[in-house]
Amino acid sequence: MSDSRNYSIKQLTKIQLKVARQSRTILFLFSAVTSMLLVLLLRDPSFTDTQNYVMFLLFFSIGLWVTEAIPPFAVGILIVGFMVFIVGQENSMDAKRYVQTWSDGVIWLFLGGFFLAEGMKKTKLDFLLLKLAAPKFGSQAQYITLGLMMTTATISMLMSNTATTAMMIATVTPLFTQLGKDSRISKVLLLGIPAAASIGGMGTIIGSAPNAIAVGALEGIGIKITFIEWMIIGIPVAFLLTLMFWKILVIKYEIKKENLSLDFLQNDSPLEEEYAEEDKIRKRIVLIVMATTLALWLTSQWTKIPVAAVSGLPIVALTMLGIIDADDVRSLPWDTLMLVAGGLALGIAIQEQGLADYFISTISSVQINFYLLLLLFSITTVTLSNFMSNTAATTILIPVGISMLSITEGIDPIILPFVIGLSASCALLLPVSTPPNAIAYSTGLIKQSEFRIGGLFVGLVGPILIITFTLLYAMLK
Repeated sequence: MSDSRNYSIKQLTKIQLKVARQSRTILFLFSAVTSMLLVLLLRDPSFTDTQNYVMFLLFFSIGLWVTEAIPPFAVGILIVGFMVFIVGQENSMDAKRYVQTWSDGVIWLFLGGFFLAEGMKKTKLDFLLLKLAAPKFGSQAQYITLGLMMTTATISMLMSNTATTAMMIATVTPLFTQLGKDSRISKVLLLGIPAAASIGGMGTIIGSAPNAIAVGALEGIGIKITFIEWMIIGIPVAFLLTLMFWKILVIKYEIKKENLSLDFLQNDSPLEEEYAEEDKIRKRIVLIVMATTLALWLTSQWTKIPVAAVSGLPIVALTMLGIIDADDVRSLPWDTLMLVAGGLALGIAIQEQGLADYFISTISSVQINFYLLLLLFSITTVTLSNFMSNTAATTILIPVGISMLSITEGIDPIILPFVIGLSASCALLLPVSTPPNAIAYSTGLIKQSEFRIGGLFVGLVGPILIITFTLLYAMLK
């Protein structure tokens, strides 16, 4: 009987894989054909072959990102390869600049962040921060929830929001067992923690890939954004939005007067005594490397040490001192770097081939208020990011935002890229909108419909806060 069941499962799996392959193939071909038709409809008779090819690549990349016919990182590789092949056919143009996006300063900045995050995870510094911070919020459920959400947001500024959510939910899982699956507190935590992880990523350049894309795009037009400049906008927005969403959850689920024990934080198994001292040394090493790296990142405008160069410190130090080994390096999210590099290459191609200028010139006759334009871009970013990778969404929209500078004279050029990059972290409507949401949903303790409160609140209020703080910063700087 069991053999028959196993055979049936294997056959069903084969059928599912075959259907998935066929679906992806159809979506791939559909994206290609649609992109060709759009090029034929929208191109100008004066366009060169290269301009037509780049326009096709733009539409094709958007189609692949939206349909997910191939993984998002593979689209990034496709963009770089496509541009090298096309531009490499013309002797007058240098294709190396598209490959060089792999070594762009933004890529190195992100890689340094990945090494720091991995070091924190391996030495359990992230969990230690949680144990130190959460108990300071008292015994009432509403304040413990706030503590967990704020701790999540803080850690997410240095670590991947996915890794942060996985760690936090794994830590509080004993609490779900204690409270029961219908507990209102469990629901608040499972909605609040992933939201805080996504929102917290706004705080620093390395907190979220869209932030890095915005910074990279601005560097492409000669505007350098320091760590502190980004944090001046990102951190207040992140903490204020987290605080507001926490209040919404507390009111909706009525957990104001309930008490909660934090005994679950003490359930980690103790290290064997012979390894305890070594573990302390490793923690100190990571703390020193992290503090030094952050200090140099934050003071780069005064020390004149490039932020990308500082990123070499955690890469070298943590591997040399044995905190991170080869297996850890292999497990880093290299796919994110591939996607970012591809996005940078696509932005270069759109700018250099004059496509952005062409489309902007066609709509420049339409008079639109700049503040309305900001709201339009932010809402569009949130909408797209709910249904596709937020990195892909910003890759599409930021070059367009940069191009709009030509018809928004007198406006600080950092405003649109900042608004687009930060708004990408406000997409929380669906379980699949972000990996943190998917992790929370996988526990089976919350329904898909319960994500709507965060999706609607953060998706509408977030862009307004982002626009307000960005405009204030631009006025005061």
